[in-house]
Amino acid sequence: MSSKYSIGPVDLNEAVERITAGIDPIEGTEVTGLANATGRIAAEDVSALVSLPPFPSSAMDGYALRSEDIQGNPPYELKLVGQSLAGRPFDGSPGVGEAVRIFTGAAMPQGADTVVIQEDCTATGEGVRINTRPNAGDNVRCEGHDVGRGEIIVRRGQPLTPFSVGWLAASGHESIAVSARPRVAVFSTGDELQEPGSALGPGQIYESNRHMLRGLLQQLPVEVTDLGRVADDPDETIDALQQAATQADAMITTGGVSVGDADFVADAVESLGSLEVWRMNIKPGKPFAFGRVGSCLFFGLPGNPVSAAITYLMIARPALVRLCGAEAGEAPSALARLTDPISHKPGREEFQRGRMRVSGGETTVSVTGDQSSNRLATFDKANCLIRIPKQAGSLAPGATVEVLPLFGLI
Repeated sequence: MSSKYSIGPVDLNEAVERITAGIDPIEGTEVTGLANATGRIAAEDVSALVSLPPFPSSAMDGYALRSEDIQGNPPYELKLVGQSLAGRPFDGSPGVGEAVRIFTGAAMPQGADTVVIQEDCTATGEGVRINTRPNAGDNVRCEGHDVGRGEIIVRRGQPLTPFSVGWLAASGHESIAVSARPRVAVFSTGDELQEPGSALGPGQIYESNRHMLRGLLQQLPVEVTDLGRVADDPDETIDALQQAATQADAMITTGGVSVGDADFVADAVESLGSLEVWRMNIKPGKPFAFGRVGSCLFFGLPGNPVSAAITYLMIARPALVRLCGAEAGEAPSALARLTDPISHKPGREEFQRGRMRVSGGETTVSVTGDQSSNRLATFDKANCLIRIPKQAGSLAPGATVEVLPLFGLI
């Protein structure tokens, strides 16, 4: 398979742009209730059915009054004529020199335009003493203060968070149209792999990549099919790829995409379809491949667990987000002061696992031990990736580095 040697290595940004540019969001929509909407992708713009709040309301506990009645200097003595509670508004309107006891979220009485918080008032039997001079509109939320009826509150392609779902509910919606879930097939390759819980033979290890990937894929609105482990055999590899291509919109494999004598995945993909990216200019994760088998997207991740994790987070995930109907956008990042030395040779962009801390207004980051690509232990206690530019040399403590919080990548 000579063509694969002319494809890479490819810089990360170029690879992500090239891959995502060629992916169209999956077709199809469905309507889901709000209870199951979090994490899905909105399939259409959605407008508020009611204004929020739908009536002028109080922002605080206190006393509602007519500001025009307040003349001269405090204190002011007003007659208390009733109360307005959330869901049980005052029936009527205060007259001249009258006030209504009101609670947070309750509807403003007709004619009242101001709320004086209870801390600035003194109850006096049948009345209330206002101890400060209020201004018209104090502590009043006007109708539509949050959003007006008919305003767009969710846009097509927007991932639905618990907050946007709450806003949909507050705006009167009980369901929403969302994009269909892409189907993603996952399998790992390697004669040395055994399932956890089974007995290990000579030279064997427990398979972890599929279990890690299934967990990561649970954070996306996709349907996952686990096709298990595939031996280092050309025919079995072709069979697995064909099965995945008939069952899924995208497949993710681990292992078998390098140039070893037992690496058959890249050859098999090219024999069945096409390779568009092969080999990355990053560390860890150089032996990564992207292509297609028929209409099914193919993501070939390296076999080393950390390499598989990094290439999934930085390349496969943004592409899958696009397939789901959204735009991944840029990962959140921050600058931090490095507390440990990092040895780095210019040539490849590198991602090390780190722990970021904020103390005294300063953000620092430390490396989580030996960064070998087989060590999943480097993710233990890690909360970020340290991004080292490909042109950088070794970094000394005190250097400023870019960090990518894991919560923004997963």
